[in-house]
Parts: sequence; structure tokens; C-alpha cells
Amino acid sequence: EISSLSVEQSEAESVVITIFEIQRTEVSSFIEREHEFRFLAVTPETFNGLFYTSPAVLCTRYSDEEYLLNRCSGSDEIFFHRYGQYGINKIWLDDILPCRVYLRHCVLAAQNLGDMAYDNFLDHTYLGDRKTTIRAYLSTAGAGIMEEEPPEQLKYRYGG
Repeated sequence: EISSLSVEQSEAESVVITIFEIQRTEVSSFIEREHEFRFLAVTPETFNGLFYTSPAVLCTRYSDEEYLLNRCSGSDEIFFHRYGQYGINKIWLDDILPCRVYLRHCVLAAQNLGDMAYDNFLDHTYLGDRKTTIRAYLSTAGAGIMEEEPPEQLKYRYGG
């Protein structure tokens, strides 16, 4: 179980997003912290069909090859320093399950945004297998996640 959430292009899917601002002074820290992502400029659309006047950044998935080439400058040494030393040899695994406390946090955040965002998150967000929706996971193997409390040190951050 690892916590990460990215967007992949799919013509058959749509996604409701939350937009937040990052201070200019925090951009480099954000990029470093979210190192495994490809950052794409997008123009979000409101529920009313209006487009934002400024672009936003969307965190999307790199393939492992693209990540090594673009974010690690093709260096196996950089990849090893970031991931390999911890026994991680791929950025995105198809059989990975979401970190329970982080998934609960994401579901609660979507729920707090209203039914449209909540249903979109449950029905258009998939596990690493790209087949199982979050709604299906929470009603089967992930049942009980929403009743679990975050560990004490994460209660403030992930308490909902």
C-alpha cells in the first residue's frame, strides 16, 4: 500500500479536480516532493461550462521509461538514490493498493465537495490495475477503510 494519485489521459473518462494555489516560494519544494509526476498545464472548466482564465498544473503519470529519462536525466544512479535503495524498481505498479489512510482522506475530501465530486471520484478513479474503481474497491477488498481512524500523528492532516 502506497499513497499516490495521478491522472492518466482517457477519452472515455472525465475527472473532477480541486484547484489550490501554491505560493511561488513553494513551487520548487512542490516539484521536488512530487518528483514522480509529469506536470501538465491545463485549463480547467467549471461545472457551468466556463473555463478558468489562468492555466492550472495537473499531476499526471510518467511511464517508468519516461520518468528515468526526464526526471532522472537517464541516470540509474539518480533512480537508485530516490527509489532503488528502498527495493522499489518501478514508479507505478499495476497490482499496488492505495494507502488506506490516504485513500480515506481523498474520499472524505471528495465527499466534502458535494455529490458530483464524490461520485466522480468513486466512479472515475481506479486502482493501479486500471479496472477496479474506488467505489468497487471500497465495497469489496477495501471495505472498512472509511471506518478506520488515521494514526495519531496523522489525525490533523488526514482527519477529514
